Amino acid sequence: MDSFNNQFLFSILIIALGYFLKQTNLLKEKDGESLARVVFNITLPALIIVTFNDIQFESSLFLLIVIAIIYGLFTGFLGIYLFRKESKDVKGMLAMMVPGFNIGLFAYPLVEVIWGIEGLRYFGMFDVGNAFIVFGLAYLIASYYSGGEVKLDVKTIVWKMSKSVPLMTYIVVCTVNIIGLRFPSVVTEVASTISLANMPLSLLLLGIYFRFTFDKSYVRYFVKYIVLKYVVGLVLGISLFYILPFDDMFKYTLMIGFILPTPTSVLPFAVEFGYDKRFVGTLANLTIVISFILIWLMVNIVT
Repeated sequence: MDSFNNQFLFSILIIALGYFLKQTNLLKEKDGESLARVVFNITLPALIIVTFNDIQFESSLFLLIVIAIIYGLFTGFLGIYLFRKESKDVKGMLAMMVPGFNIGLFAYPLVEVIWGIEGLRYFGMFDVGNAFIVFGLAYLIASYYSGGEVKLDVKTIVWKMSKSVPLMTYIVVCTVNIIGLRFPSVVTEVASTISLANMPLSLLLLGIYFRFTFDKSYVRYFVKYIVLKYVVGLVLGISLFYILPFDDMFKYTLMIGFILPTPTSVLPFAVEFGYDKRFVGTLANLTIVISFILIWLMVNIVT
């Protein structure tokens, strides 16, 4: 556990370094956009290839996809219900942020530190279901409650999802593995080298994007959202940990997965549909802090 705590401290220091570089103007937030594209489109897909190329799939792993989708649907509709009395724009803005999690940038670096490749394959399957919720349900909610005329059909949603390089990488790599094929060694070796950069770059990116500005008029929305997200996540995650008859890694995935931060995609959704970008960005940053603290506590308690 001392090793984990040390690695957790190192993760915090890398995030702090990213924030320091931004504050001193050595890096700017706009540089983070380029770095985010590198992570999402290069280092994270490389890590997925390395993680899923040789694993033996079990039925419980596919169940993680189903659970992620069911949980996303449940929390999405719960968010719509709880925010039903708010104005249309506020309801859409808050409800779109409820389902889904930040797994690619936030969870992967921490999981790699705590559980290694074994943990990554579990969280990777959980992220497949999460991707359908983030790019499907959350997008639907955001577009439905937005003020403007938005084209919303199956073709549009599928097109949005197909533009997610990590999701497409999951599908391709898992399909190749299931039918019994393997990538050439040169592909896996190159991917292995590139994947080493995913953890430090992801943590650095979190620091670059870290921003914490409060508008007092939004306090009640902050409180209501945070209570909904973490009370539901903690209650269900801890309950399933003691109820489900699966291995510990499966249960760790759900317990930690349900308290991960708000997905980063909510910010581009806010831009696309005209929601308050500062509010969305600040709330997303707040969930990063809360999730960091909760995960540290949970891991130290149960492992």
